[in-house]
Parts: sequence; structure tokens; C-alpha cells
Amino acid sequence: MAYILALDQGTTSSRAILFDEAGAIAAVAQHEFEQFYPQQGWVEHDPTEILTSQLACAVEVLGRAGARPRDVAAIGITNQRETVIVWDRATGKPIHPAIVWQDRRTAAQCAALEESGVGETVSAKTGLVLDPYFSATKVRWILDNVPGARVRAEQGELAFGTVDSWLIWHLTSGAHHVTDVTNASRTLLFNIVKGEWDQELLGIFGVPESMLPRVVWSSERVGEVTTTLGLGGIEIAGIAGDQQAALFGQMCWQAGEAKNTYGTGCFLLQNIGTKFARSRHRLITTLAASAEHRLEYAFEGSIFIAGAVVQWLRDNLRLIGSSAEVEALAASVPDTGGVVFVPAFVGLGAPHWDPKAAGLLIGLRRDTKPGHIARAALESIAFQVADVLEAVESETGTPLGALRVDGGAAVNDLLMQFQADVLGVPVVRPRVTETTALGAAYLAGLATGFWANPQALKSSRQDDARFEPRMDATERASRRAHWRRAVERSRNWAE
Repeated sequence: MAYILALDQGTTSSRAILFDEAGAIAAVAQHEFEQFYPQQGWVEHDPTEILTSQLACAVEVLGRAGARPRDVAAIGITNQRETVIVWDRATGKPIHPAIVWQDRRTAAQCAALEESGVGETVSAKTGLVLDPYFSATKVRWILDNVPGARVRAEQGELAFGTVDSWLIWHLTSGAHHVTDVTNASRTLLFNIVKGEWDQELLGIFGVPESMLPRVVWSSERVGEVTTTLGLGGIEIAGIAGDQQAALFGQMCWQAGEAKNTYGTGCFLLQNIGTKFARSRHRLITTLAASAEHRLEYAFEGSIFIAGAVVQWLRDNLRLIGSSAEVEALAASVPDTGGVVFVPAFVGLGAPHWDPKAAGLLIGLRRDTKPGHIARAALESIAFQVADVLEAVESETGTPLGALRVDGGAAVNDLLMQFQADVLGVPVVRPRVTETTALGAAYLAGLATGFWANPQALKSSRQDDARFEPRMDATERASRRAHWRRAVERSRNWAE
């Protein structure tokens, strides 16, 4: 049997999934890796652990399916997007831990750039905002803080990449230093109107051009794996940042179609077609993954803490032993008992973009139980999504007919029902919720002829569940207003 292998490198774990010709999952392997928090607001990963965990998953998943490299038609790679790695071109070794997309150490740098007046230039070219979330200020921080790094970079000795570039470099033994258009569009260095690295942006952020990877299309033959770890000879043919991969995997290929992925963070993307447009409501514009060799765009609302709030309940409060237990705990009470949870642990993303916001848990009483807190945590995810969707609808002027969902937390029926309730529109969950990996597989399979064309894929899509809203409009408005007041308190906390 023939397969497509998707390497899904995420924020808290690396996974590998084999998909068959019907788009069904044949086998899965997953390994979590360590998170490092050196200082308040800093988040780092070990690049070597990212690589070894991903390679281990890839080999393991082949073994679980009883497959050999010759059974795999192609590899598609999807990854945590804005996380930055800088490495030595000669040795392939990182010069500093990976600075994760959640990291806020460059907040002051972003504020200074905004005050200097370059914010409009940056946004007009990249569709992004000046925020520590994106890659460029992280690269600059490494060059300015690792002894000798800037000089070495200017001499062409160092390479920069997001995680896709790091993996492909090592999978191809350094033969290919590449990224795709979707990952490039998250760096603050790539002009998404022209589709190229931008000299003015490189100057603004102080990043030497010699560090940059070559940019390829998301669905394109890149090169063969040359490692000897059981993957040799397999062609890499699909690359996309995780959220763009999920948009493609959800088959949101037409303007107006949207999806939301519930992962460590939450990311709502709406396809807006082939014409670049800027948001009036503090969303960002990003490049979408496409099987066509052309620039396609999407509006995106990024929520920094979604599934991570469940991990916080598990690891910090120890209310649950595993993330899977949160639904039962939340269902042990009929409502939140007045508890409201704003999980602004690393500030707030869209549509607020407030790095100073603080987490807030209010409404506690003598009779508050763990179930109330768990339920409020799940509801906080849905409320944040509703805020972003409201901004998206303000851009288009057209209410969304239904929201397609995926990601780990999308299997939580209680959360999905509340999401439909607070949105007032149906929530549709596909049978295969691993649409991030599926999107990467689709992109690789289309590039290599494993699947004939995008239209052929649509016939195989099957919806698993549809959650219809049950909450009346009055209650919905009241709950949303209560949430907004709590958000404003969290934003004013530092003051």
C-alpha cells in the first residue's frame, strides 16, 4: 500500500502520521519534548530535541504501519511557525536554543520600532503587526546577544530558519536550506505583496540576507531525504506552517471559507482569495497554502493560549491528571458558577494585541469547585474564538455560515457545543480532526501526483459531527458582555 508521510512538528510535541490514498490515518506516532522558561515571558526549545523527536516519530510510524520507505510516495512537513532557530552552516549545530513563538522577550524592541514610525511600512508589506510573536525580532535578539553571532552572520557562516527549514536542512544533510511561502510570511521579513524577501525590512530588523532560506511553494518537489535513519530516498514535496496547512486540510480553498484550529493556541483563518487586503480590525493578513503556484491570502486571528490553558490546569493547579480529563471535570457542574477565566498568560493576541495583559480568574466564591474553574477555562477558549470571528465578520460584512474546526481540543464535545452556542452558528468537525497533518499530506501528494487534483480530494471529505447553537440571543449577548468586561480588567491589570 502507498502512503503520504506527514511530519507534524508542534509546540509541545512532534508527531508523524501516515495517510493512505483515501486520506485516512494508517498510523500515528507522537513524542512530547521539554519546554524551557529561562525568565518570565521567555519560552525556549532545544532544537536538537525537536529534530530527534521528529525523526524518531517518523521511523516509529513506519514501523507501526509495517511500511518501508519505498511505500511512501512523499513527505509533507508542517510546523510551529514563528519559532526561530539559528545554526552554524558548517556543523549544523544551533548557536542558541530555539526562541518559541510564544516568547515575549522582544516586546521592548517591538515598541521601540513602533515609536520610530516603521510600523506602517512593515504592515503594508507583510500584513503583520509589530509584535514579539513574529520571527524577525527574535533573530535580531540572537544576533545581538550571542557573542560573535552578528559578525558570523554577516560573513555568511550562520543560517536562520523556522522549524520547517531546520528539519529539511537535516533531513537533506544540509543540501537544502528552504522554507515555503506560508512560513516566510510569518517572519516580518517577507513582502507578501511581491512574494520575496524585502531589503528594506531586512534593514529595519538588522538581519543579513545571507542567513535566509530559499523560498519555495507550499506544494512543490524540494528534494530527497538523505539521512540513513529509515527515511532515505523519500521526497519532500509539501511544506506549510501549521495553521495554513490546517486551512488547506479543511479544504477552505475559496474566498470566504474559514476554519479554527484548537491547539496550544487557537488560530482562526479565513481565505480571502488572490488579492492582498489589510485588516481594519487588528487581524493580520498572511499567505495561505495553495496547490497552485500563486500567492493566495487569508485573514488570521491568533489566540496565544487555548489548549495550553488545559495544560496549565494539569501542570500548575493539578486539577486533572491528563488533558483528556478536563471535559469530565467541566461537565461535573452545570455552569461556571459565575467564574470567568481570561488566560492571558503571555498577553493577548488578536484582536487586542496587548502584550501587557495578564491572566485573570475572577468570580470565585466559597462554593467554587474545580469543575467551575475547568468549565470557565474551556469557555475562555470559545470566547476568544468568538472575539476573533467577530473581527473577521466585520472585515467581510458577511456572517459566517458555519465554522470548521480541528485540532486536539476539537474532540471535546462540551467545548464544541459551547463554541456553537456563543457564536450562534453551527460548528462542523470533520471525521479526521488531524487536518494540520492532513493538509501537509495533501500538499505533498498533489505535488507528486499521489492525488490527481484538489477536486478529487473533496469527494472523500466526511463530516463527523455538527454542533448546532442552543443558546438564545439574549443569553449569548449577556455572556459575551460579561466576558468583554473581564478582558478589559486583564488588559488594565498592569496599570
